[in-house]
Formats: sequence, structure tokens, C-alpha cells
Amino acid sequence: MEKKESLRRDLLELLEGKGAHADFEAVFSGVPSEARGRRAAGLPHTLWQLLEHLRIAQRDILEFSRNSAHVSPKWPEGYWPATDAPTEEGDWDRSIAAFKSDLEAMRRLVVDPSTELLARIPHGDGQTIFREALLLADHNAYHLGQVVSVRQALENWRA
Repeated sequence: MEKKESLRRDLLELLEGKGAHADFEAVFSGVPSEARGRRAAGLPHTLWQLLEHLRIAQRDILEFSRNSAHVSPKWPEGYWPATDAPTEEGDWDRSIAAFKSDLEAMRRLVVDPSTELLARIPHGDGQTIFREALLLADHNAYHLGQVVSVRQALENWRA
């Protein structure tokens, strides 16, 4: 029992961006609205594109993990927004809120004692909740690092 709880705690720390990873709150805190759709020289994505990609990919991983009827977006276009910047007032805040909500849902799935972390997901092809939680944490960490780089290049990052 102790090993399972330790595994759950370790996964939660990864999902929350603890340890060597930057956390979502710190990375997206204080992003000025005028920077959200601006391209930094030499970097391929805007902050808006990265935020939306994080949200969309995380939702896909979460829904695959818990919903056998889920259909993933088409790769790659379904995982990236069509615009460099939010198009409507409130889009940024809605995306931030959706990301946080889905991350919390994955956290709840991981800590739920009825979740068998190492059991194969019945509608998958060998994946487990453990693997999906690691994938989510890894994907988020990678792109959160990109967000930091964009913010540094735009000169609006305070470490």
C-alpha cells in the first residue's frame, strides 16, 4: 500500500511542476496582454499558441485516460490554434482556467484509490494511467520551458 501511495505522490509532484520543472502558475503569471500574440525573433510560437497547445493536448490525454468514446484531434492541426493571438476578449482567461481544471481532473484521477495506475486502459493499446500521467507531465514541462524562453525573448520574464 505504501508503494502505491508513494507512486501517486510522485506523479502529483510531476503534474504540479515541482522539483526540476517550472509550474504553470509561475510561467503564465503576469503575462501582459500585448505580449500574448507577439512572436519573438527566432522562435516558432507565440505565448497564445503555446497556451492553447498545452490546453488542447492536456485535454486529449485526460479524455483518452477516462473516456472510451473520446476521439483525439487530427494531428497536427487539431492541437494548435489557428491564430497567433486570442481573437476574443476573455479567450486567454478561459484557456488558463480550462488548463487548470483539466490538470486538476488528472490529479484527481491519479489520487483516486480506485484508479489502478498500472492497469492497461481498456480502450487503449497498452497505455496505463501511470503512463498517461507521465506523458502529460513531460509534455507540459517541455512546453512550459518554451513559454519561459518566449517570455525571456519578449523581455517580460522575471525569474
